[in-house]
Formats: sequence, C-alpha cells, structure tokens
Amino acid sequence: MTPVASLSPAAAPDPGTLCLVDLPVHRVTTITGLASQGGEAFAGVLQRLGELGFMVGETISVLQRGPGGREPLAVQVGDTVFALRRHEASCIQVKVPA
Repeated sequence: MTPVASLSPAAAPDPGTLCLVDLPVHRVTTITGLASQGGEAFAGVLQRLGELGFMVGETISVLQRGPGGREPLAVQVGDTVFALRRHEASCIQVKVPA
C-alpha cells in the first residue's frame, strides 16, 4: 500500500471512481486516492486520514450510515472500523464497485 502522494485539491474526477459518501452500504472496494474540493482548509483532514490508514490500495466498505442515512458513516478499512463525518468521507475516492 502506498500513501497518497499529493494532498492537493482534486483534479477532474476519474469516471472509474466515486466518493466514499456515494458508496452503497456493504459494497467492498479499494481506495484510489484522497482529494478535497475544499482547498487548503481540508489539508489537515487529508493528512489525518492518511495517518489513520486510508491509503491507496486499501480495502474499504461502508458498514452503516447514521440516522436518516446521513452521518456518521461506519466504515471498515482493512480490519479497522472508523466513524467518519460526511465531509471526511467525501475526501476519500474509491473504485466503482463491479
């Protein structure tokens, strides 16, 4: 697994990827990158996600969504479960599941 090389704002999205926020519950996929539309304000969030293990190539799935399908999102990365807010999950790009 390689850490995300760049913590810069996202370029044009790859058609083969989507934000973790849009991933259906219980669909397993892999992380393709970390990116933010929020500019430098999200740099700390991106760095923290990388430190927690949200790295390119890691397996990830959304286990459950909060009340009303909103937040927090319970996500599993490898063997670890995290609770993320929507703005954090929106920074995680994943491969479109087959």
